[in-house]
Amino acid sequence: MGVDEENYYGKHGTPQKYDPTFKGPIHDRGCTDIICCILLLIAILGYVIVGVVAWTHGDPRKVIYPTDSRGQFCGQLGTPNENKPFLFYFNIMKCASPLVLLEFQCPTKQICVNKCPDRYLTYLKVRTQLTKDFEYYKQFCVPEFNNQQKSVPEVLRDGDCPAMITPSKPLARRCLPAINTKKGVIMVGNETTFDDGWGQTKRNVTELVEGAKKANVVLEARQLAMKIFEDYTVSWYWIIIGLVIALVISFIFIVLLRFLAGIMIWVMIVLVILVLGYGIFHCYMEYARLKGEAGSDVSLKDLGFQTDLHVYLHLKQTWLAFMIILCIIEVIIILLLIFLRKRILIAIALIKEASRAVGHIMMSLVFPLCTFFLVCLCIAYWASTAVFLSTSNEAVYKVFNESNCDYAGQTCIPETFNMTNITKQCPDARCLFAFYGGETAYHKYLIVFQIYNAFMFFWLANFVIALGQVTLAGAFASYYWAFKKPDDIPAFPLFSSFGRALRYHTGSLAFGSLILAIVQIIRVLLEYLDHRLKAAENKFAKFLLTCLKCCFWCLEKFIKFLNRNAYIMIAIYGTNFCTSAKNAFFLLMRNIIRVAVLDKVTDFLLFLGKLLIVGSVGILAFFFFTQRIKLVQDTAPPLNYYWVPILTVIVGSYLIAHGFFSVYAMCVDTLFLCFLEDLERNDGSSEKPYFMSSDLKKLLNKTNKGHSDA
Repeated sequence: MGVDEENYYGKHGTPQKYDPTFKGPIHDRGCTDIICCILLLIAILGYVIVGVVAWTHGDPRKVIYPTDSRGQFCGQLGTPNENKPFLFYFNIMKCASPLVLLEFQCPTKQICVNKCPDRYLTYLKVRTQLTKDFEYYKQFCVPEFNNQQKSVPEVLRDGDCPAMITPSKPLARRCLPAINTKKGVIMVGNETTFDDGWGQTKRNVTELVEGAKKANVVLEARQLAMKIFEDYTVSWYWIIIGLVIALVISFIFIVLLRFLAGIMIWVMIVLVILVLGYGIFHCYMEYARLKGEAGSDVSLKDLGFQTDLHVYLHLKQTWLAFMIILCIIEVIIILLLIFLRKRILIAIALIKEASRAVGHIMMSLVFPLCTFFLVCLCIAYWASTAVFLSTSNEAVYKVFNESNCDYAGQTCIPETFNMTNITKQCPDARCLFAFYGGETAYHKYLIVFQIYNAFMFFWLANFVIALGQVTLAGAFASYYWAFKKPDDIPAFPLFSSFGRALRYHTGSLAFGSLILAIVQIIRVLLEYLDHRLKAAENKFAKFLLTCLKCCFWCLEKFIKFLNRNAYIMIAIYGTNFCTSAKNAFFLLMRNIIRVAVLDKVTDFLLFLGKLLIVGSVGILAFFFFTQRIKLVQDTAPPLNYYWVPILTVIVGSYLIAHGFFSVYAMCVDTLFLCFLEDLERNDGSSEKPYFMSSDLKKLLNKTNKGHSDA
């Protein structure tokens, strides 16, 4: 008597309930983890609000245009500084690093100029000698400076003009000293010393270098970027061709796995045994060669620790130890092969079955593009929000006074400062730019918004990845639970699975991705603390932090593994996240040896595939772009750096191969969990037939009574 197929597995390809614990059919599903779904929607709403607030207060022009001490942009159209694109620093020595300059935090007066100075002058010199250089020097003073009757000390005290100017070059629209070296001597212009303009003794140009020590590195990086851009403009067509070749090879490899998986795995096993055997032989030959040589009988204990590791290779005991270790590994591997041969055959059969499943659901190979697009959207929103948040600081002005003044350090408004009582009570007080920040509630909580921005990025990115995994798992599960393959596979298994995931399991996916996001944001905070503690001398704190980083790294890996298998169980049964994670974990623990064998065999195949694709396409790109292929030697474009398109093709090929193989790996994992469930829940009877393929049934000596093998 045959099983009632319509009541048992139905047209959807998922097993129907034959006992109270077995959930599967689409119409039996209900919404899971609703609270987490609501939390996700609220968090997304809050994320949108943070983005809107950041876009309202932020100003990305601060990244593009430098700003002077009054917060005005240099070189921006429609402003008084339209024709002054460069930022000039009155005292570059107060800027310890170019990073300070790029963050607009250099503690010296800054003005916009139409060009950087090209000569060395001091204000004292141009005023006392009354040379024609004074008119040239004036363009580096504040725009409102017209009172030439003020004494030199008053001008320098009020910050109307810089004490000196030095030959400079524009870098990122900022005037930095034109540093060069002659015979190893650092010079600015043609001088090794300079007068700082304050009447002090000569100072060494290395003090200027401290203000812009990374300028030349950044300048060279900018030139390198331009050459790389040129290489991309002439080679993009060939890069695309290389990536298409990688796509074709990846597809062919997936197809060939159905027929060559067993051969490739056994060849790999034989090669490992042969390599270990050769290692044992080589160690024995080295051991025999050293017999009788002077000094080779010294023991490792007597020799002790040596920094030169080559010393150990001249000892017989070293090669004897290597030989014993390799022999032990060889014996262990042979014993494992003897006792695990059946499990290896099961792993090979599952891998072949995965190739068939991918062949019947070809759209699964394209689906990662959807996940990739959604992750790119998450990255774009996070990056833009981060930029707007980081540029939403306002220019803060404070009262500076050289004598005692009750108003010193208070905030002020430059436009109305001269009309306030402060100037009457403190005649020498000035309202100067202090820093970029803000004293409103919004500015005080900017760091909280940045942390929330990073946390939501992790949550949403993990949610998108989880959605992709549960969609693929649902599609491949429908293949496995189809009793008559491929007739019982749903017409559109991928789209049906995607719809089920969004309709019923958004909360479960949000739950799993939330747990992972919490661990990831903690890891980010630990990295931040580690960066802050690098200069600290507290070794215990560093040790504790390192231990915490290691623990959370391991925890993240474990949660990713658990989530992946939980999503598969969600796709199969429709249970909530906790139940699915628990069932998946204990199911895998009950079959831990099968899990280990299948995991390692699959890892090897995917590694071999990636190595084959990336290696072959990379070698082809190398010979093409270095013009070593005579047939197309004249076709290859001229390049500044041939490694630019080669590395691009290699990285792109890896991403393409990873996209294909991630689908394949998900298929193997899904079919494996379905296979374990099939073994535990079914017995081959008419009421509980096996759904596994005929190859797997033959390996396990299983049959379906009353049915011909599917």
